[in-house]
Amino acid sequence: MRTVSTHRLPGTAWEELVREVEVEVLEEWPPSEPLAGVEAAVVVSRRVDAAVLELLPDLRLVANYGVGYDSVDVGACTMRGVAVTNTPGVLDAAVADLTMALVLAVRRRIVEADAFVRSGEWRDEWIFPPVTGEDVAGATLGIVGLGRIGGAVARRARAFDMRVLYAGRRRLETELAEYRELDALLGEADVVSLHVPLTAATRGLVDARRLALLRDGAALVNTARGPVVDEPALVRELVSGRIRAGLDVFAAEPSVPPELLSLPNVVLTPHVGSATTETRAAMTRVVVANVLALARGEPLVTPVAD
Repeated sequence: MRTVSTHRLPGTAWEELVREVEVEVLEEWPPSEPLAGVEAAVVVSRRVDAAVLELLPDLRLVANYGVGYDSVDVGACTMRGVAVTNTPGVLDAAVADLTMALVLAVRRRIVEADAFVRSGEWRDEWIFPPVTGEDVAGATLGIVGLGRIGGAVARRARAFDMRVLYAGRRRLETELAEYRELDALLGEADVVSLHVPLTAATRGLVDARRLALLRDGAALVNTARGPVVDEPALVRELVSGRIRAGLDVFAAEPSVPPELLSLPNVVLTPHVGSATTETRAAMTRVVVANVLALARGEPLVTPVAD
């Protein structure tokens, strides 16, 4: 079965795929000309829409490397009989770990403290540092989207003795967190962490009005998708110094608003939520399992619905 991929994926499962099917790693995406006979496409952060599908007339599967598949037009795929899969479950812990790392970094001002030591300006005794942070224990964490990743964050936060709230499309039967409407959560939490997929309903979910609901000194952590937040409005709030943030995702990656680069009240990471050796290899294994299932005529492992 002929398969194309936008990247060579990490982990040993990739070699298994290469042994089982014909795989070509493309140098450009979308392809510059139609590719007949391609039945599966493995994509990493690449757009797949009706125009791309025209170039792959025999395509049967888009295997997305990642749990978020907002770059894939699932509706257009469904209309052409093309299945779409993603890699849920295997990256929950890694993203939750990074989320907590950002919470700790922002509350305890770790990046600022690191820069202070490196600057050579540390002269006074430890008891009066210029980078005094705030407690994590006892602080209130508001989780927007208590799914697999949000739930993993809640469990970690409770281990740090944080009070945990959540907002979502519906109330859940859970002891992990207390339910709040989104606006109420934003006004009550010391830290707000976003864990919703990017959809038409969540694009711009945290807009200027909702950012204004955050209390002075509160922090926003985003390891979901950049466009879930009104980025220009967020930049204005951060430049003002009223709030803080830990950001792993941005609206137009890899572009980052230049105003953020020199701000002490924001911690920036380059979309590394799932970037551990073990997690990336596990993601590859899920992609490979889906492609091989198609080749063998078996049910797909992690199909997504339109």
